[in-house]
Amino acid sequence: MTMMRKTALATVALGVCLSFTACASLGGKPGGPSAPASANTTEPEQDQKIPLSHLFGGGHSKKSDENAQAGIGVNAYLWRASLETISFMPLASADPWGGTIITDWYANPQKPDERFKVTVYILDSRLRADALSVSVYKQVQQNGQWTNADVSQQTQIDMENAILSKARELRLSDVK
Repeated sequence: MTMMRKTALATVALGVCLSFTACASLGGKPGGPSAPASANTTEPEQDQKIPLSHLFGGGHSKKSDENAQAGIGVNAYLWRASLETISFMPLASADPWGGTIITDWYANPQKPDERFKVTVYILDSRLRADALSVSVYKQVQQNGQWTNADVSQQTQIDMENAILSKARELRLSDVK
């Protein structure tokens, strides 16, 4: 009986692994024929996936090794630009497949009575202005307690524009 259970468990585990492998290899093409055209659109490229070794500062690999590497699920330029733009803030979590970057609270040393937190959402695999959304949160210290405060909409727009500008710079530096 225990041998049958082990065999059944191994079969189920193998099936789950094969399903995940099949799902990972399906990756459909975003923006089919019905996708609206935009003036800010940059056509997706095959080389926009960053290997995990590059994500954390590793070496460069050949294109022939591409099948053995995992890539990120969002636009690589937006991802790198986002990380570089908010690099002064402590990173709480980063999900390159879901396109979410969350920072921890950051207090400017010159204004220790207020702190900020940023969440960056990368929504598309293409380098487009509408593929990025930034949320900025602010707290101020009053009577020894942190309380939520309003953040100007312009602050979020400025952060998005800084990331988009950096992403365009990165893209142009790769084209040369």
